[in-house]
Amino acid sequence: MDPFSLNSPGLVNLLASQSSQTIDLGCSEVPKPASKRKWTTKKDIVLISAWLNTSKDPIKAAKFWKRIEEYVNASPLLIGSVPREWSQCKQRWGRVNEQVCNFVGSHEAALKEQASGQNENDVMKAAHDIFFNDYHVKFSLEHCWRELRFDQKWRSHSLSKDGAKEKMKEPAEEVSAEEDVRPPGVKASKAAKRKKHANEAAFDQIESILAVKNNISKQKILDRHGLHEVDACGRGCLFFISVSLGIRSRVAGGGCL
Repeated sequence: MDPFSLNSPGLVNLLASQSSQTIDLGCSEVPKPASKRKWTTKKDIVLISAWLNTSKDPIKAAKFWKRIEEYVNASPLLIGSVPREWSQCKQRWGRVNEQVCNFVGSHEAALKEQASGQNENDVMKAAHDIFFNDYHVKFSLEHCWRELRFDQKWRSHSLSKDGAKEKMKEPAEEVSAEEDVRPPGVKASKAAKRKKHANEAAFDQIESILAVKNNISKQKILDRHGLHEVDACGRGCLFFISVSLGIRSRVAGGGCL
């Protein structure tokens, strides 16, 4: 009998013995990919608290975010959670800050469009709709917005810097206008002074001309009635006489008083 025949007992026994053997993979199992750790509402609030309560000046950015990392990982609200690195905190804060700034503008626009009889819930719904129409994504960080919306440090740092994108253009323009104001240079100051002196000289000259013209008119009145110029003590009387003569002349001429 051919030992290599398909129906031979030797080949059948060989195949059966191989199929009954178990393969031990041991530690050669393929590791599962680590799942991405999400930032929960509680973690976001702790991160915001860390940013608000950590002074940035005069330390460098790296040390600042290192302090944020220590604050977050030491929070009693996150006991048992996997610690976060400073780079993760910085990346998350960047997203939170940008999204909240954008929603501030959407909420301001919704307030301007608020109709009579609408309440805060109606305004919030309109703000979410405006945000979605502008950025084509739903706003999912309302809890962060409620933590930051009234904080003076965040508003002065983030809103004045970013302008809340398209919806916060007016405050951003006001800040930029204030920053662009600069004191005039030496040449500009001298030119302004020369212009001011020239204007004052022109005004003085006009006043002098008017004064001379007024004196000439008074002198003509005196000469017409045979009077002469009087000193300072009699100027009050002269004015009264001039007025009286003017009235008499109009009466004599048939004019109306």
